[in-house]
Amino acid sequence: MSTPTDGPGAAPDSGRVLLTGWFSFLHGEATVGDLLSLDRVREALDRRGIPYDTAWSGGFRPRELRLDEADPGRYRAVVFVCGPLHGPQIEELHRRFPRCTRVAVGVSVLDPADPAVRGFHRVLARDAPGAPPHRDLAVSAPRFPAPPVVGVALTRGQGEYGGRRRHEAAGDTLTGWLNGKDCARLELETRLDPGDWRLSATAAQFEAVVARLDLLVTNRLHGLVTGLRAGVPVLAVDAVAGGAKLTAQARACDWPALVPAERAETAELDRWWDWCRGRGRDLARQRSAEFRSAPEPGLLTGLTETLAGAVR
Repeated sequence: MSTPTDGPGAAPDSGRVLLTGWFSFLHGEATVGDLLSLDRVREALDRRGIPYDTAWSGGFRPRELRLDEADPGRYRAVVFVCGPLHGPQIEELHRRFPRCTRVAVGVSVLDPADPAVRGFHRVLARDAPGAPPHRDLAVSAPRFPAPPVVGVALTRGQGEYGGRRRHEAAGDTLTGWLNGKDCARLELETRLDPGDWRLSATAAQFEAVVARLDLLVTNRLHGLVTGLRAGVPVLAVDAVAGGAKLTAQARACDWPALVPAERAETAELDRWWDWCRGRGRDLARQRSAEFRSAPEPGLLTGLTETLAGAVR
C-alpha cells in the first residue's frame, strides 16, 4: 500500500536514514516484534550499504540516540518500522521531519485517512483495509545465539526469622544484578494454586518449567531442591543473616553455589554465575542422578520406626 502526502520540499543532501518505531517514542513501548522487525530492516539496509541511525526512547535505551536529539537535517529519509499507524506521536514525526522522505514498513493500517498514515510518502503495510496481508517482518528476522533461560524464585517473606531477615535487601540486590545480565528471565513462584492461571497447580507442572531452565536463581529452599532434582544448576542466596534452612539444605545436598546474604554482592554473584554456567552444569546433573538412586533417607527410616513402635 502506498499513500501520498502533500508535497514536501527537497530532501536534505544526506545519504543517511533514520529508523524509528514505537520504540522511539518516550510514551511508546518496545515489543519483541518491534525489535525483531527492526533487525530485519537493518539487515536489508546493511546488505545494500545504506547508512542509518536508530532513534530510541530515552526510557528504553537512555544511552542511545534519542528521537528528540536526531537532527532532521542529517537524514534523507525516515523509516517507521512495525506497529499500528495512528495517534499524535506519529503525526508529530511528520512535522519534525518535513523535508525527509517518510516511509512506513511492516505496519498495520487501521484507517487509510488517518493523518498518521497520510503523512508518509509510502506505506508498506503488513495489513490494511482492502489489501492482501503480508508476512510480518519479524518472521524472517536474523537469528542470534540464544541467551540462557534463568528462572528466578524469590521470597520476601519468612517473617519467622525476625531480626535476622535480610530478604528485602537480598531481593533488591539479586533483581538489580540480574537486570544487568544477558539472559531470558522467568519469574517463578513455588506456591501452587489451581485457581490462578499464572501459577502451577501441581508440583509436576512446576517441575516441568524448572526442567527447561539453564539456571535457577533463588533464595528458597525448594527452589534449590527442585532445581537440583531437575539437574539444573542453582545459584542460591540465603537471605537470613548467619544462614538458615537454605544453607543447611545446600550443605545436605553437597551443593557449593550458596551465597550468604552478607556476601551477596556483584563480584560474588558473578563468580557463582560463571561457575553455574560451566562446571556447575555437570555437578547438577550428577546430583540429580544421585537423588534418583539414593537409598531411603534417614528421615523416613526414623519416621517408619517411630510409627511401627507407636502401633505395637
